[in-house]
Amino acid sequence: MNKLKKGLQGIWLLLKAPSLLNLITESEERWDRHLQQKYPKKRNLPTVQIETLLPDFQETLHTFSFLGGGSLPTDIMLLKGLAKKTPDCSYFEIGTWRGESVVNVAEVAKTCTTLNLSKKEILALGLSEKYAELHGFFSKETPNITHLFGDSMHYNFAALQQKFDLIFIDGNHKYPYVKNDSEKVFAHLVHPESIVVWHDAAFHPEKIRSEVVAGILEGVPTEFHTQLYHVSNTLCAIYLPQKIKNSFENFPTTPSKTFTVSLGLTALTRPV
Repeated sequence: MNKLKKGLQGIWLLLKAPSLLNLITESEERWDRHLQQKYPKKRNLPTVQIETLLPDFQETLHTFSFLGGGSLPTDIMLLKGLAKKTPDCSYFEIGTWRGESVVNVAEVAKTCTTLNLSKKEILALGLSEKYAELHGFFSKETPNITHLFGDSMHYNFAALQQKFDLIFIDGNHKYPYVKNDSEKVFAHLVHPESIVVWHDAAFHPEKIRSEVVAGILEGVPTEFHTQLYHVSNTLCAIYLPQKIKNSFENFPTTPSKTFTVSLGLTALTRPV
């Protein structure tokens, strides 16, 4: 099929189904091109090795479900290890889901605060009652965790009147939300030594998610861009208050380390 015929066919399909335009404008290829054009040096974030951040890396997760929508074990171990390094750590996250990340961090942090859509807001999106009820499943009974409710796009972060040591952005991963959440976190919640971590900044530990990285770069003040990294063996991007040893990885990666994994199972009987 020649280019003209393909073009005419494409226009005809869009006229019949305008919603197909979303698949074009929101495709990962579009965001990859956006990064190449606007941030050619940041198309791939430099990588910091997890053991550089956490020397003698050794973490245990006591709550992990291996269910959909969650994190890699290394993602939560990263958060827990960073919180452990900060005395009396204050932790804030956007996006609670079942509460796996925050309940693990709460074991080593002094205070934890998590923000998620309210049940009413979740149901208004057409999502199920059960889905709404599962938010905070693991975290809602933990004493040092405060659950806040609201849409981060409109939430008044300034009203918290608090800075946090460790911040985890894991809410809506569409570009407008990542940009909004990053802007507000840096405007209202960080202090000079704060660390900010973004989840799902990669599809897997060797492939960045361009839409999320674009939102990070356009939400974080430009002067901090040189302190943004991808964390090896995770789906996370990170902002550090100081520069750290890093490298640009040539994917696919030749393994330089392995992890020891030991699993046990605990049956849960409490109802949702």
